[in-house]
Amino acid sequence: MNQFNRTISLNTTIAIVIGGVIGSGIFMKPSLMASQLGSPLLLLSVWLVAGMISLFGALSNCELATMFPETGGPFVFFKKIYGNGFAFLYGWAAFAVSNTAGNASIAYVFSEYTNYFVELPRFSEVTEQSVHFTIPLIGTIFLLKNFGVKVLTVIIVLLLTGVNYRGVKEGGALQRILTAMKVVAMILLIGGILFSSKGSSSNILTSSPIMSSGWALVASYMAALSGAFWAYDGWNNITFLAGEIQNPQRSIPRGLFTGLFTCVIIYALINLAYIYVLPIEKISGSSFVASDAATIAWGSIGGSVIALLVMLSTLGATNANILATARTTYALGEGNKLFAKAGQIHPKFKTPGKALLLNAFWSSILIFSGSFDMLTDMLVFVSWFFYGMSALGVIILRIKMKDVHRPYKVWGYPVVPVLFVAFVTFFLISTLYNDICNYKNETSPVINSLLGMVITLIGLPVYYFSRKTNTSL
Repeated sequence: MNQFNRTISLNTTIAIVIGGVIGSGIFMKPSLMASQLGSPLLLLSVWLVAGMISLFGALSNCELATMFPETGGPFVFFKKIYGNGFAFLYGWAAFAVSNTAGNASIAYVFSEYTNYFVELPRFSEVTEQSVHFTIPLIGTIFLLKNFGVKVLTVIIVLLLTGVNYRGVKEGGALQRILTAMKVVAMILLIGGILFSSKGSSSNILTSSPIMSSGWALVASYMAALSGAFWAYDGWNNITFLAGEIQNPQRSIPRGLFTGLFTCVIIYALINLAYIYVLPIEKISGSSFVASDAATIAWGSIGGSVIALLVMLSTLGATNANILATARTTYALGEGNKLFAKAGQIHPKFKTPGKALLLNAFWSSILIFSGSFDMLTDMLVFVSWFFYGMSALGVIILRIKMKDVHRPYKVWGYPVVPVLFVAFVTFFLISTLYNDICNYKNETSPVINSLLGMVITLIGLPVYYFSRKTNTSL
């Protein structure tokens, strides 16, 4: 029988979690978050709060993933919880928005940091503005903007897709190497800055004079949380590979908790390092905050070294995401005539080869459709809707399938999943409200959350057509 092999060890599981989470967000988002909050203490709190909430979501997902340790992750247990229709909508959204946009946006940062060493070609502003299209009630998309960055991003996605097409062992081995390099990069950055004596502890307590207050501060905090959630995104990728993990009932909970808790500690310390050498106003105005912080600590060579390490880090995250996310597209193709080819396992390499290629193709289209912030904001909104539905599913299955054996039970039940669902609900509503306000105020050309919703809901007529052509749905 042509099926996946269980070749992923606990060490590789942890490497995929850490490698998939620590990528671009910690290097790209702090400056925007600092401008939104205006307070170093609030900036630090956002990373801790987002990490704790993500951990709640991960613990909830562990219970489901160990109950149904099959390749495809949430697609598999959404079938059990909500039925085939909802599972299809998730699979469609994962393919059309969250997974492929995630791969695109992380690789996009690798290409942007390449500009630190070599200026990538781009068209004049007039040319960039000349090729565009407008989606009613959504916004305008400029296809030629940052053309050189986009071309390099596509090349990176295609190269890493090729590695993972050849086999899980190859992709896993590359991931362990890249994750090890990434952890070294974080240690160098944190230690080198905090022990440089080039900063000031007073920066931690000094807020911006234009800091918001009242509801405006709440809205800014939620917007900053969206950026932090992007940086933590990827913690659930290991569940996509459940059918290929050795001893999944043991490895998935340990890998998720160890990997994600490590990321929370690293993120808190690295932001503390930024704040130590850069006042909050400097962080707000920085395009390469990690490089700027390292330059202050180590001189001119510091910026170059960190820029290179950022590129290695984002390369590792892109590989981890490409390796994992194709499994959802594969699960979508099983038993579905419209996506049947994506649901095939390569007879020699034992990988979802055609799902990998399909993801790479769609990621490339998304790369040319938008910028880094547009892609991340769009996918965070959609991803967190389904994260909330996963946690809600834990409660539903405790009632619906109460006698089924659970190798792992979420700690703090029912408080942990209930708190997670409640927060996700508030987060989604406030994010949509903020996006609409920004669009009306002409501070954003696109309502990113609404665009993500539209692309997701296109899955409904696609599912309807699938039912007409496939009696198994």
